[in-house]
Amino acid sequence: MNDKDELTIRLRNPDYTPPMSQAIPLGLQHLLAMFVSNITPAIIVAGAAGFGYGSNSPDFHNLIYMIQVSMLFAGVATLFQTIGFGPVGARLPIVQGTSFAFVPIMIPIVAGKGVDAMAVVTGGVMVGGLFHACLAPLIGKIRFALPPLVTGLVVTLIGLSLIKVGIQYSAGGVPAIGTEEYGSMLNWGVALLVVAVTLAIKFTTRGMTSISAILIGMLVGYAAAWMLGMVSFKNLGTASYFAVPNPFHFGVEFTVASVVGFCLMSFISAIETVGDVSGVTKGGADREATSDEIKGATFADGLGSAVAGIFGALPNTSFSQNVGLIALTGMMSRGVVTICAIFLILAGFVPKIGALITTIPIEVLGGSILVMFGMIVSAGISMLSEVKWNRRNMVIFAISLSLGLGLQQEPGALQHVNDTVKIFLTSGLLPAAFLAIILNLIIPQED
Repeated sequence: MNDKDELTIRLRNPDYTPPMSQAIPLGLQHLLAMFVSNITPAIIVAGAAGFGYGSNSPDFHNLIYMIQVSMLFAGVATLFQTIGFGPVGARLPIVQGTSFAFVPIMIPIVAGKGVDAMAVVTGGVMVGGLFHACLAPLIGKIRFALPPLVTGLVVTLIGLSLIKVGIQYSAGGVPAIGTEEYGSMLNWGVALLVVAVTLAIKFTTRGMTSISAILIGMLVGYAAAWMLGMVSFKNLGTASYFAVPNPFHFGVEFTVASVVGFCLMSFISAIETVGDVSGVTKGGADREATSDEIKGATFADGLGSAVAGIFGALPNTSFSQNVGLIALTGMMSRGVVTICAIFLILAGFVPKIGALITTIPIEVLGGSILVMFGMIVSAGISMLSEVKWNRRNMVIFAISLSLGLGLQQEPGALQHVNDTVKIFLTSGLLPAAFLAIILNLIIPQED
């Protein structure tokens, strides 16, 4: 065996950790690849509730807290995956982060209800996380109900349902609607600058620079916004340098809508994790994932979300962009990803970092969100490319998509529906996923 073969074997070994001079930069690469996506769900949910960007709400400090715990518990959940304990964890280089999949479910729950609505989200996250963990021994048995036709539809709908948020943020944010400022050329100019720089970096560079395109686009947009006087540091001075998140920060409340909604979405999140585990082992070690690895990853996914919920954070899931980074670098080391987790945890104890993030103008965030959610739609379409588009599958997709998008765009059509049921239906995601699963199971396959 020559030196090249020995190096390949080491790189494909999850237990191999390179020297710290290499491991720390590689860990930072993973952090940069997921950082923006990890904090964005918290910003969107806080904005929907009414204490986010531009709201001038006395509860704005809770947005800083949500960003803080998004970082902290993404790191904790990542340690569950890389180090693990008992049946929990895949012991693979899997990076966990705040999930976009649950955002369309959370928006109807909190819409305009202020910080008090976060207690209901906390209850849903905790129960949904435990339910997700319970799926671990069963995950192989339920995969038949979620073929690419269903999962591709759901991922596409997640992206489509959130693109509206990107447009609103790019135009100046929800609080600016109805004012002269909303949709101004200044706002759109900054947002489109972020989009243009992101695309330029993505398609003219390679390696880590290309993977960090969204982050670089935001930094350029931030610099331009600062020069245009759009950056405010008023919240930065009041944030502390160190704080420990407290359990049940928002309180806890259990409702049928939140509990059932989070549990149903856990099915989709579990299947996404299975795909990411398979992607890590295939891209990093050129092998299939074992049953124990898939079970361990699903346990870690659910338990990580449940623990995060206790402290007011949002659900966690495996991050696909970091799966791509492992395939790109050829480094399968879980020690490297553990270093990424440690950086996230350290950042989660420093509210100043969360406060600094809130200085990013909403228009800059809007430009990055347009790209991120567009990429989610593309990922869904990519899944759908695996579907055999016969008449049966076209009808299932058409009806499910029409129902999901229609209810989402016209919630007033459900004014006579029970409030609990209305939360399910106006998300668009749950009725579309449920209908697609049922139709796929009962309509016979075409010869």
